[in-house]
Amino acid sequence: MAILILAALALACWASVLLVPWAAWLCREHLEADSNPPASPADFTVLIPARNEAQVIGETLRALSIAAPTARVVVIDDQSTDATASIARASGLPHLAVIAGTTPPQDWTGKLWALQQGLERVGTPWVLLLDADIRLAPGLLASLQRKADEGYALVSLCAEPCWRGLAARWLLPAFVYFFKLLYPFALANDRNSRTAAAAGGVIIVDREVLLDAGGFGAWRDAIIDDCTLATRVKRKGYRCWIGLTHGATSRRHAHFGDIAHMIARTAFVQLRESLLLTLLVSVLLIVAFWIPVVALAFGPARTVQAIGLVAALAMLTCYLPTLMYYRRNPLAALLLPLAATFFLAATWYSAWRALTGTRSVWKGRRYQRGEA
Repeated sequence: MAILILAALALACWASVLLVPWAAWLCREHLEADSNPPASPADFTVLIPARNEAQVIGETLRALSIAAPTARVVVIDDQSTDATASIARASGLPHLAVIAGTTPPQDWTGKLWALQQGLERVGTPWVLLLDADIRLAPGLLASLQRKADEGYALVSLCAEPCWRGLAARWLLPAFVYFFKLLYPFALANDRNSRTAAAAGGVIIVDREVLLDAGGFGAWRDAIIDDCTLATRVKRKGYRCWIGLTHGATSRRHAHFGDIAHMIARTAFVQLRESLLLTLLVSVLLIVAFWIPVVALAFGPARTVQAIGLVAALAMLTCYLPTLMYYRRNPLAALLLPLAATFFLAATWYSAWRALTGTRSVWKGRRYQRGEA
């Protein structure tokens, strides 16, 4: 009887994902590079916070020299110990400024302090926040501006991951998929919904709106800085938009450890640093992702097996659009329960680390609980 109830709960979970109006499992919200960009680009400044990014910053700036040759670009060298600054200066961009970042004040996270230092150099109407590992395709900035001209004060894109290596090919499509379930894009793009989301790799934002929202200092201690930015902008009454893209690609090669630390950086914070919420989410993940498999394989009755089969098919159906958008092998959907288990383990690592005093770790900086 217990397995029958659990299998029915799993089926109800996936049926709700499939049937709710915002359809977070689909990939309807996407923005691709404009094949015929306008001759006169929008007036914007690119801010690139860079801390020990020597391996990727050169390619990022080379891509910018093609995608936005006349744009003002500010690279904030966030106390790098490698050749980030010298590689950036050698890029030859005509309107490039490389500034030396200072030590973050005690109540600031490193990336937000770097962006704040860059923002002080911005006088253009629009600001493009770009991670140091993101390569932009020609025409994407025109698409971003066109979307902004529809009335959005903030437009954000989830950059396509780097697919090098087994870890990336297996886990990163699932990472994007879970992000879309957690922050349904249709709700985030609805001005009447309280849901707000942004992806920090590529964000174009109206400078006056950013200042009206308080600037980066208003959320200086935020660990999930991108979604906090979108929340602040939306609460001020402005419209935000987020989607997927093939026109911005990450050049960062992620191993299993890199992905685990990426999740652990924000997972427990996302769960409001609550053990109860972490336990509830753990139960939900086990029911949704593993009970269909157990019911199908070991169900004591055909009814249980049938419910497990339908739940499993619904689970795979929900994941397939993300795999197809990224042109991944559809058979990878069969590994989704294992990916969910990996993310759950990283979440518990995040919780354990927070409970021992470390709220988050990123780029060699450790943020203790109570400090940020």
